[in-house]
Amino acid sequence: MKNLIITIISMAMATALAVLFFYLGNNTTSVAIVYILAVVFIARYTDGYLPGIVASFIGVICVNYVFTYPFMKLNFTMAGYPVTFLGMIIISTLISTMTSHLKLQSKIINEREKLLMEAEKETMRANLLRAISHDLRTPLTGIIGTSSAYLENQNSLSENEKRALIQNIYDDSNWLLNMVENLLTITRIRTDDTPIHKTSELLEEVVSEAVQRFRKRIPQAQIRVSIPEDFVMIAMDATLIEQVLINLLENAYYHGSSSTPTDLKVYLQNQRAYFQVIDYGKGISEEQLPHIFDGSPASPSQSGDSRKGMGIGLSICKTIITAHGGEIKAENHENGARFTFWLPLKKEGKDES
Repeated sequence: MKNLIITIISMAMATALAVLFFYLGNNTTSVAIVYILAVVFIARYTDGYLPGIVASFIGVICVNYVFTYPFMKLNFTMAGYPVTFLGMIIISTLISTMTSHLKLQSKIINEREKLLMEAEKETMRANLLRAISHDLRTPLTGIIGTSSAYLENQNSLSENEKRALIQNIYDDSNWLLNMVENLLTITRIRTDDTPIHKTSELLEEVVSEAVQRFRKRIPQAQIRVSIPEDFVMIAMDATLIEQVLINLLENAYYHGSSSTPTDLKVYLQNQRAYFQVIDYGKGISEEQLPHIFDGSPASPSQSGDSRKGMGIGLSICKTIITAHGGEIKAENHENGARFTFWLPLKKEGKDES
């Protein structure tokens, strides 16, 4: 029914235009081109080869019957007409067939890309599950071990030792809370019916809020911030971008092993806002670097009781930045590691959501 409706409407409109061209310019060539264009349109927006081929024959008959002398009669015997009409029907049929074939190829390619995306999602889910098992077990093991030590030895522990144990429990609990927030974020973003909501945000306020939240979690961390002096508005979900910055800053603090303050730099280039978190520590192993955003634990050789991994946090960062239409990458520099991501700047006169 869809093919029939599109074919009828397209041929009717082509006939109306052909009548207009014929009586204005008395040019049969223009009429033939109009019908060929109608055939291309039908082949593009219908399913299968048949509608385009049928439209090709209808177009040839219309040109001969309506717009060729003797009018309102079929006549393929006049000099030159058989070649002209044969050429027209061959051209129309070939165009229709090629258009339908290209459309079929495009459909196959899209299906393959969809399958590849699904496979990639499954890989990311598997990596996330490994990262979750690693990152959950680490702080939970710490909390259980520390609380057990406190309960078993509370009478023999000094006040400083008790405070140190409680502080460890507090730190691990905060880490668990942060990880739960990350998991809730990635679940919300990856739900198809809950897209992120972007509004125009002041760059300086977003960076400032992220740094303040990070310092509340890790008061002893040192950060140097550098942002543009200009008034910059960016379309984003401010809470999610703040979470990305906090994750990257925490990653630099826990895994950078640096005594030098971490740099947080923001600059504008080519209609993009670039964010960089740079630490001056041991860097990232070359083996881990290509897969650092896949959601895998910090290293395959690490045990579940090692210090908190960075797999989930960095996977969340990539998910958030990709959902914003940007990109994120990790690389080593001569004195440590550098994480860079960019967001497109909001274009004037356009509202984004």
